[in-house]
Amino acid sequence: MTYAVIKTGGKQYRVEEGTTLLVERLREDEGAKVSLEPLLYAGDQTLFGADDLGKVKVEATVVGHERGPKLRIFKFKPKRGYKRRTGHRQELTRLEVTGIKVSGGRSRAKKKAGEEEGS
Repeated sequence: MTYAVIKTGGKQYRVEEGTTLLVERLREDEGAKVSLEPLLYAGDQTLFGADDLGKVKVEATVVGHERGPKLRIFKFKPKRGYKRRTGHRQELTRLEVTGIKVSGGRSRAKKKAGEEEGS
């Protein structure tokens, strides 16, 4: 099972290929392809360092833009006649992860071994 942990909108999400998720609003239009920032990759190998994550690409497609549920905020101070009621609906974007890819490349240990043998 291959998965990645990505970061968007100040939050982290665990994603696999084909999963859909709701994230904070992105500027891209519906149908646009988005590249997400990986923090961790787990598959045949586990990658989490800054050097290794440069090889990992997490691609997603914008399915649509939505609004979250209405949240009611009520402020009240007893014995003062102070009451305030407000609401909030978060702007959200639904993404579908289309691919998690690791570009090929030799590891540093293999490169060092190759350099020593070639010298």
